[in-house]
Amino acid sequence: MVAINRILEKTKGDRWIWLIIILLSMISILAVYSATGTYAYKTGKTVEKILLTKHLIFVILGIGMIYIAHLLDYKYYAGISKILMIITIPLLFYTLAFGETLNDASRWVKIPIIGLTFQTSDLAKLSLITFLARMLTKKQENIKDVKKAFIPIMGSVCVVFILIALANLSTALMLFGVSVLLLIIGRISIKQIAMVCAGGLVLLMFVIFLGPRRETYKSRINSFLHPELQHSDKTYQADQSKIALATGGFFGKGPGNSTQRNFLPHPYSDFIFAIIVEEYGMLGALVIVVLYLVLLYRCVRIVTQSPKAFGALLAAGLSFSLTIQAFANMAVAVGLGPVTGVPLPLVSMGGTSMIFTSIAFGIILSVSRDVEENGKKVLDDSGNKKVIVGELPVLA
Repeated sequence: MVAINRILEKTKGDRWIWLIIILLSMISILAVYSATGTYAYKTGKTVEKILLTKHLIFVILGIGMIYIAHLLDYKYYAGISKILMIITIPLLFYTLAFGETLNDASRWVKIPIIGLTFQTSDLAKLSLITFLARMLTKKQENIKDVKKAFIPIMGSVCVVFILIALANLSTALMLFGVSVLLLIIGRISIKQIAMVCAGGLVLLMFVIFLGPRRETYKSRINSFLHPELQHSDKTYQADQSKIALATGGFFGKGPGNSTQRNFLPHPYSDFIFAIIVEEYGMLGALVIVVLYLVLLYRCVRIVTQSPKAFGALLAAGLSFSLTIQAFANMAVAVGLGPVTGVPLPLVSMGGTSMIFTSIAFGIILSVSRDVEENGKKVLDDSGNKKVIVGELPVLA
């Protein structure tokens, strides 16, 4: 713990968030190492080689991206958001038309030369949230004006929502929910927000009943609502996840002793929470839940203490996005939601998705760093005792 304190002393921003990042990264390495046994067998590689060449590298790169992103003044992200949106929308169109297809969904784009693939929805989430924070801040003087504020803001939300939803409905719904929360914080009128929700419902019905993946979406909804009426193939993933939960007990089977990793299709990504519960029990699950709840609490503190509207909206949007995604992943694993392909932030194995998640953490810490530095200045000027915002007590 002394070593962790020394590392945290070299960073800026909320120390509790840094501690959560380190703990989630350590949990990720342990869980992925255990969950990739079957994947290693199928690919003809050792688990150690997969961990070192695919996951550990991205964990280290992710922490590096967090450090770099948190050093950049968050105000620069307002300008970057415009560039990201210009790139994101054509890229989403390209993904639907020419992207890599898996499980009847075109969600991935292959990066030339290096050959890696990434989900364009990960970039879209980061782009839309930063862009919305910028637009809501810029339009505050005319925030109730439909033509000057509401239509430009909602135009970007609806375009991104429909382009993601056609291939990845769960991610689109979560992003839409985060957008609505930002609109509420950004003082958009209740009447306009109701219009947004009504429009979102229309788009949702269009995607479910007329979209290219309508059969997949209907099947997943029916399997969740009426599992007893479905063929076992339709509920296979959910059933195997429930077995992992049931056999984990309170203390779990112990690290590396999971059996359901041999049956779940994606135990190292979409269902990694089920593997954690199986090996570390309800106690391990409680630790994960508490870490994300503490993360949300610390982010809310940053939002309430941020002196600038853009910083508050930016931290709020990104923190809501991360925590909603985390609890959506856990809800699927425990049977509280239909099966989706949503990873557990900073825990699931994933290359570029971990990079974009890390950038989001870095931006939140950049806002926190600004809050901390402003807090120091105010306290210095007043001559009162210094109390640094977000300071972590010394760990024993």
